[in-house]
Amino acid sequence: MTPPQEDLLPATRRALLHRIAVAQSEGRTPSLVAAVVRGGRAVWHGARTSVDGHGPDEQVQYRIGSITKTFTAVLVLRLRDEGALDLGDPLEKHLPGTGAGEATIRELLAHTGGLAAESPAPWWERTPGSLRPELSDVLGERPLLHPAGRRFHYSNPGYTLLGALVEKLRAAPWEDVLRREVLEPLGLARTGGRPQAPHAGGWAVHPWADVMMPEPLEDLGRMAPAGQLWSTTGDLARFAAFLARGDERVLSAESLQEMRTPAAPAEPADLADGAAYGLGLQIQHRDGRLLVGHSGSLPGFLANLVISVADDVAAVVLANCTSGPLLSSVGADLVRIVAEAEPRLPEPWRPLREADAAPLELAGQWYWGTNGFGLRLTADGLLSLGPLSGVGRRSRFRANGDGTWTGLEGYFAGEILRAVRRADGSVSHLDVGSFVFTRTPYDETADVPGGVDPDGWRGIG
Repeated sequence: MTPPQEDLLPATRRALLHRIAVAQSEGRTPSLVAAVVRGGRAVWHGARTSVDGHGPDEQVQYRIGSITKTFTAVLVLRLRDEGALDLGDPLEKHLPGTGAGEATIRELLAHTGGLAAESPAPWWERTPGSLRPELSDVLGERPLLHPAGRRFHYSNPGYTLLGALVEKLRAAPWEDVLRREVLEPLGLARTGGRPQAPHAGGWAVHPWADVMMPEPLEDLGRMAPAGQLWSTTGDLARFAAFLARGDERVLSAESLQEMRTPAAPAEPADLADGAAYGLGLQIQHRDGRLLVGHSGSLPGFLANLVISVADDVAAVVLANCTSGPLLSSVGADLVRIVAEAEPRLPEPWRPLREADAAPLELAGQWYWGTNGFGLRLTADGLLSLGPLSGVGRRSRFRANGDGTWTGLEGYFAGEILRAVRRADGSVSHLDVGSFVFTRTPYDETADVPGGVDPDGWRGIG
């Protein structure tokens, strides 16, 4: 009997537990908790701890560091979707006088605004936010280190500016806006800017001795939108499901897809690692799959949230140590274990309810020059263009309602596909962004750019 989709097999659960047990032991962390999400809901929670007889559950809070940035990015995308701003707007248009106003909102989201990585000394993560009461205190005398838009340079102050932007346009504190617009609609009751019992304490573990020391738990003040939040594996599991699927009460699936799309030029080292950055989300190719999410760290805590949208699997890992297990590897391994042990079942094939004659007429084999392509009409009403050889440019196209279609991805993203007809109404060829696709290679009856040799095809003779 096939188990229900939401249940993991015992062997899979054992493999997940083994992975976090190794991470907690070898990483020498006081505790480590994890969750796996499949099909939009948490299907596994696990914990390992150094305290006998006590295992933190999915309701125990840990500090999540820079995963906070993803929450801030969601708030900014909400403002964009409402028409309150455009991602191409310079910050100066909405938040004047910062000294970093030439950077666009998109560049700040993608860490390409040219801002410094950190605020001026003292180290903001271990000192009270009251030392930096104004934006000028966060940015310092030289907020821009690089030309805006030229390179990826991770910036915590950049997300402070985005939090201030949210506050300006909403006329309310960043955390109040977050709670009202994201946390409450998604049911994230155990996520917030202040720890609420039960919560883990943050610890530094000595690198050369098995002893520990507590880390300070500071309120980050102005830097809160970059790393303040506390959360649980239970809440972050729900947040991961939202990031993969969307929720119209908060943000559409289309806008989340935009967040998951690379928006920053990768540095050479990032290219070697297969890493990129979207809008508030880290992107990585690992073990042959595309992973999106975010990592986080503050003194005393490590965090990781990772999603494989294609596998419909996500993982959350939290630990209460300053340094220790590489949680990005642990999270990726949890996703891999489930995806490989219990591959996602494809949705049943279903035919179209109604077949429109116009796109149906276009389905079949086409040639761009001598390269063969197939054009399919799929059950979701899209046209799917792909090479017959399996190698080459491919894209899906959405109908525009006027007899044309717009490319959704790849080389033809945003390009227009239209059928060019002869005087008798029959289809001569397809025009896709000026590329001519004909029913036969270099069809002499079609308007092939450069024309077709009148002597046609011939041997070498």
